[in-house]
Amino acid sequence: MTTGGFEPVLDFLTGEILDGRVGPGDRLPTERGLATQLGASRSAVREAIKVLQAQGVITSHTGPGGGTRVTAHQGPALGRMLKLHVALDAISFEEVTETRVVLERAAARAAAESCDDEAAAELEGMLEQMRVTLEADAYNRLDTAFHVAIAGLGANRLVRDVTVAIREAVARPILQAEQFLPEWEEFRRELNVEHEGILQALRAGDGNLAADRCEAHIRSAHHTLLP
Repeated sequence: MTTGGFEPVLDFLTGEILDGRVGPGDRLPTERGLATQLGASRSAVREAIKVLQAQGVITSHTGPGGGTRVTAHQGPALGRMLKLHVALDAISFEEVTETRVVLERAAARAAAESCDDEAAAELEGMLEQMRVTLEADAYNRLDTAFHVAIAGLGANRLVRDVTVAIREAVARPILQAEQFLPEWEEFRRELNVEHEGILQALRAGDGNLAADRCEAHIRSAHHTLLP
């Protein structure tokens, strides 16, 4: 059916997914089977599968019940790709910031509608850890977890997944800036106050206020760290 490099195999597998002939959880033929079916080399099939694995579209496992399967979870692939594009300046930090504002405003509004006592307690637990965490790296991880948890309260998985990807993409430059920030202690206290304000708005079920506070928090932090 095809000869040459891995691109024709990649096009075929992509078409199978887009046309609905294979879906989440479905097992793909073996490398040998695909090579025979497509008239391609096994190395071409292997390379195409590696590309789809890197994109988070398929997974491969050995052993009983294993094989190569289509997955419904993007995992870290989206964040990995976005992180590289930011590092290479294909996407500016300003663009990432504006996108983050749009997403987290939407996430905050949705979270305000579903922030019950259990969710609020989980967010409060993160804030308690942030209040006593002085080391920038550990604080950065808690900060990310706080925002991702808010995004996860809504029903929109795409908002959640892209929020995670953006946080991963900016984590390194933010951490580097925090580590060299002379006023780190003061900045950390300001972040804690802003996080508390966001949680208060979520507890009150005020989505617009939560969205406004999220936007102000993002813009202020990015202006301080990466002016």
